[in-house]
Amino acid sequence: MSSMFSRLLLLASIVCILAPADALALDTKIRLKLFGTAAFLPVHDIQRHLYGTPALDLNGDMRMVFRHSWGAVNLQVDHSTTFLSGDSFALASAPQTSLDQTPVDDEARIMDLTFDIEDGSRHRSLHRFDRLALHYRKGDWAVTLGRQAVSWGNGMAFSPMDLFNPFAPTVVDQDYKAGDDLLLVERLFSNGNDLQLLAVGRRSISGDISGDSSSAALKWHGFIGDGEMELLAAKHYADNVLAVSGRLPLGGAMLRSDIVATQLDEGDIEISGIVNLDYSFVVGDDLVYVFAEYYRNGFGVSKLPTSIAMLPRPLQSRLVRGEVFNMMRDYGALGIAVPWHPLVNQSLTFLLNLHDSSSLVQTSVSYEPGDHQRLQLGFVKPLGRAGDEFGGVSLLGTDLTSGGGARVFFRWLYYF
Repeated sequence: MSSMFSRLLLLASIVCILAPADALALDTKIRLKLFGTAAFLPVHDIQRHLYGTPALDLNGDMRMVFRHSWGAVNLQVDHSTTFLSGDSFALASAPQTSLDQTPVDDEARIMDLTFDIEDGSRHRSLHRFDRLALHYRKGDWAVTLGRQAVSWGNGMAFSPMDLFNPFAPTVVDQDYKAGDDLLLVERLFSNGNDLQLLAVGRRSISGDISGDSSSAALKWHGFIGDGEMELLAAKHYADNVLAVSGRLPLGGAMLRSDIVATQLDEGDIEISGIVNLDYSFVVGDDLVYVFAEYYRNGFGVSKLPTSIAMLPRPLQSRLVRGEVFNMMRDYGALGIAVPWHPLVNQSLTFLLNLHDSSSLVQTSVSYEPGDHQRLQLGFVKPLGRAGDEFGGVSLLGTDLTSGGGARVFFRWLYYF
């Protein structure tokens, strides 16, 4: 059934792509991206021992976005052609310092919509459908079926309530979130409240569609006075999740918080959450934006083991699934965004591990010469000793580490 559904959606999307745009009133957009990094690795980094330093990487992506409507029904298709290359291609990046999260496979998804073009020891090219969904909206009801992205929660840097493909705090390109194969039913009420019922299907390691690998969730969003609240109940993989989220204006600032309780299949309950505050103010003629956030990772440890293989199983599974990106319990984040010129903006983010006091500073400058183009240059500097989380995590009880070293990056985008 899943194979038949994916083939029908693929056929519909191909018809829309190949047919004349004026015949279908097709809405078409294209985004080109180049993303390059140079990593200056410390002497204790395993990648430096294998390939030397600096490590140079270059990725390219062409994303074609197609939309077509038949009354209340809308077809959504996003197709990406991706090229990955460089010194880090064959190595898994440290999740806590990841700069790019370009999806490259569909091993765990119901529909396999990834197709390899060619690959080698230092490069790979592929194309895939990252959005392939039918969306129906009529009155107060909406239904989405197929591959689409869902984002929940109030996190600025960390996102414990976002159970589905959240971005790591350091990821540079957050224009498009990876999609899942899902069914989403939405109901809007006359008072502005809404209810969402979500089912995300996944395959187990054996390749079978499994309830213990899938998710089902019910989320209510409502207004209480000047604030907003969300309540979430979910079965996520083999675990049960309850969460509460709130937003409250404080003068010109906004206070947000997410609290997530997860009952593991073993019976233990872990509590994760964030609380943050953001504020915008005028300096001269410019609007400056600042935020501060505290994050509690209920799955984290208070002290890193001598090998990442010794981390608790619930933490390891979430690191592998891309739901959690940090290994310890308590973190802080500070950020500021400053528009130096109508065409030039700079952002600065500071992440702090409150256990080992290691930290990470990331800054970038964006230049937008027009509506169709953007150039971003940035610098990332971990501050910590070998063995600290941001200084380079120890591997297999040896003196070798992964994840340390300063990096510079660029991202070029063009839309048409």
